[in-house]
Amino acid sequence: MYFKVTLVSKGKRSEHVIEAANRREAALRAKREVKSSSVVGTKEVAAPASETISKIMKDFAKVSKGKISIDQKISTIRQIAVMTDAGIAIHDTLEDVADNIENKRLKEIYKTISADINAGKSMSDAIVPYADDFGHVAIAMTKLGENTGNFPESYHKLADILENIRDNVAKFKKAIRYPMITLTAMAIAFTILIMVVVPKFRDIFEQLNTELPVPTKILLTIEYAFTNYGLYLLIGLIGSIYLLIFTYKNNKGFKYKVDKLLIHPRFYLINKVIFLSTMHKYTLVFGELVKSGIPVSEALETAVDMVDNLYIKDKLLTVNANIGRGLSLAESFDQTELFENMLLQMIKAGEASGQLDNMLAKVTDYYDMRFQDIIDNLSAYIEPIMMFFIAGLVLLMALGIFLPMWDLGSAVKNG
Repeated sequence: MYFKVTLVSKGKRSEHVIEAANRREAALRAKREVKSSSVVGTKEVAAPASETISKIMKDFAKVSKGKISIDQKISTIRQIAVMTDAGIAIHDTLEDVADNIENKRLKEIYKTISADINAGKSMSDAIVPYADDFGHVAIAMTKLGENTGNFPESYHKLADILENIRDNVAKFKKAIRYPMITLTAMAIAFTILIMVVVPKFRDIFEQLNTELPVPTKILLTIEYAFTNYGLYLLIGLIGSIYLLIFTYKNNKGFKYKVDKLLIHPRFYLINKVIFLSTMHKYTLVFGELVKSGIPVSEALETAVDMVDNLYIKDKLLTVNANIGRGLSLAESFDQTELFENMLLQMIKAGEASGQLDNMLAKVTDYYDMRFQDIIDNLSAYIEPIMMFFIAGLVLLMALGIFLPMWDLGSAVKNG
């Protein structure tokens, strides 16, 4: 987020726009920039125009070099694991992987990492600048491989984690494909009816010289807007969607509010899908890291970086702080109000028995089971909403066209 920090130094007032995670961090950075100053005000502001333009250009640059799919990442990570397991040096492995991959962005990344390693950097240090491309779990597993001396096993496990996440995402996309196709078809059909059928009735309706019913007025208004401003509406819709997505990605305050809204109970089904998939990914990564021998505090920091929903992430960030205050892991999880009592009891039992990794695996399985159940029955859950939406469109068309005709028929009959 961006903050405008007002400073006073030697009787002079100055304002500085600082990018930081919160107000406190922004104030500290501003004070470091201006020595012997005091902060008199900190206000959140929009990103500077130059930063916004820079981010847009970076997005276009990434797109031009090719998007890195999760399949490509898994494939190259598997190759690295197999080749290093065969005794091939990591530098030579990365060079070979880079030479045999088509994606320009991924090729460039592996070439750069290989050059950094050749210059004396460790693999974990060389991959840090590409955390956005590979994810924080890749950095954690790379460090684990270096610390344990078993790099191939760490990368095989990393590939397994990414495959699990990919399979769940693919299953969700497959589940919503039918409803999305149906709704799109209905939207296209409704647009065609508005553009082709309604204009034929407009002249008839205008000759009635009577007050038209509300459904008819709605149809005529929509038809008028589509006919005269259709292109502008389409451009405006596309622009609004892009602006919304861009703001969501680059404005943490806006993203936090949207993320909080999306898991609210009033968002039927969407809230459960987001919550369960997020908690499954979090406990999966956390459990695998603990099982691999990474300390709990470090595993928590890495796992929380895998959480996309800022509202849930904000709650999970308190876990490490509570552990530092002397609370157990189960008690710290309880403070977040995200875990069911049954799961907390399982984690507590795992801590007491020294089998935390096994209990975390069971918690992960529980979230996965509930997530899979929703995905498998998604069509059944969505069907009532779709039927209501379709019935609403059909009713609007029917009432909008036939109500005036009925009034005309009654007038002729009475006359």
